[in-house]
Amino acid sequence: MTSPFAFTHALCRAPAPSAVKGLRAGGGPDPDFAGLAAEHAAYVAALRDLGLAVDVLPPLDDFPDALFTEDVALTFPEGAILLRPGAGARAGEVEHIRAALAARHARLLAMTGPGHADGGDILRLADRVIIGLSARTDRAGAEELAVLLETLGRRAEIAETPPGVLHFKTGCGLIDETTILAVPALAGCSQFAGLTVVETPAGEEAAANLLRIGDTILVGARWSATHALLSARGVAIRPMATDQIARIDAGLSCMSLRW
Repeated sequence: MTSPFAFTHALCRAPAPSAVKGLRAGGGPDPDFAGLAAEHAAYVAALRDLGLAVDVLPPLDDFPDALFTEDVALTFPEGAILLRPGAGARAGEVEHIRAALAARHARLLAMTGPGHADGGDILRLADRVIIGLSARTDRAGAEELAVLLETLGRRAEIAETPPGVLHFKTGCGLIDETTILAVPALAGCSQFAGLTVVETPAGEEAAANLLRIGDTILVGARWSATHALLSARGVAIRPMATDQIARIDAGLSCMSLRW
């Protein structure tokens, strides 16, 4: 089994001012750009503090969601895969990250379509990768991605993302190699068989998009009940401000590619 959170490198992209108009499923106010930039900078600083070598790409004003690098690619020590984002407005981001990935990975694969897959729907476990079907990842895309993952030596399984959950990882994240934090709607996912599933506390469903780096879990600062739950399991936590990125349907896993 390979640790799914023993990362040494990360690739991020600085937010552009246009990020305040990023995609979102519902209404609500735009994020404050200064606040959004501060949250992103704190996130990058946290990754570096936890020992990762982090490169930050320049902003892309033509692509408001480009700071969410995780959606356009997958990265592993064995190589990287360029994805095909399900939102048409994000398709052009892929070419803007190709060179950066090619410079950092000896092997670079790419989806060719016609299906689509977002990185936010991909949960890597110690022994396999789960691809969640959603409004952004269709079956054709999931099946093509599964073949590419196999090329990198990674076994893939396809799961269903519950209605109302934007991405598979909007509703779940790894606490440790065998334990998942999940929203109630996703807790019964058949691909979690053999794992321990811990449900998010009531009212803190947004805490499910946490991010474990080494021995530490980054988790939204507002979710005090989740902090207590994780601490009770003996896990070190690092609360992070996510108020502004949450306004554009994002969380802590979205803002970096890690390997």
